[in-house]
Amino acid sequence: MRNRSGLIWTLVLLVVVLGGWGVWLHAQSAGDPVVEAFKVVEVASVADAIEQLYGTKNYMSQDIRPLFKTKFVGRAATVSMTKYENKEGGAPTTPMIEGVDNAPAGSVFVMGVEDGASYGVIGGLMGTTLKFRGVAGAVVDGSARDLPQLNRLQFPVFSAGVAPGTTIGHYRAARNVAVTCGGVKVNPGDIVSADEDGVVVIPREKEAEILKKAQALDFSEHSTYPFIEQTKSLAEAVKKFGRI
Repeated sequence: MRNRSGLIWTLVLLVVVLGGWGVWLHAQSAGDPVVEAFKVVEVASVADAIEQLYGTKNYMSQDIRPLFKTKFVGRAATVSMTKYENKEGGAPTTPMIEGVDNAPAGSVFVMGVEDGASYGVIGGLMGTTLKFRGVAGAVVDGSARDLPQLNRLQFPVFSAGVAPGTTIGHYRAARNVAVTCGGVKVNPGDIVSADEDGVVVIPREKEAEILKKAQALDFSEHSTYPFIEQTKSLAEAVKKFGRI
């Protein structure tokens, strides 16, 4: 019995030492079937679906790029950062910290930042907290900093660049509000899908229709590849599948 207890505690310690990797990998919106379905659809197909259905472009600016190759999907937990030059210390940005500490497992942390390119609006401390909370990833309309820590954690971040500056003394924050990130409006609870092509936002009230259309486009796209490999003709592929 003593040996078995020792083994149990060893396994518990091993989980802690490994840094919660399994928690992050397996706690991403489990039980949300719509989010799970979007995880296997490419961002480009979702962007095309939204444009074909509604005539709008709901993908973020090409300036919002990943720090490293990644893919994630989750519902938005939002923070807004507006310029506010002050000498009040960290008080004006307290809602940002609260937003980090309350971000649900499986969510995507989204920050809309006014003129954020010169500031490291997300860094090692925030990234570590979000990672260990099981957050799927972060998308920020500003720069990132503390890249050695973010890369060590392999916590996925899309940002507008890299800069060493702090937001303290320059911003005030609000959380759980609609934000504009990368030129796109994001409401709390909207689905955010990100991969190497960029970031697209799926409005919650339209997600079922968008999913159905995106799945159809994705299937068509992947069915076209082997056809082109055989025929060596893009024109024939477009004639058959009707998509480019």
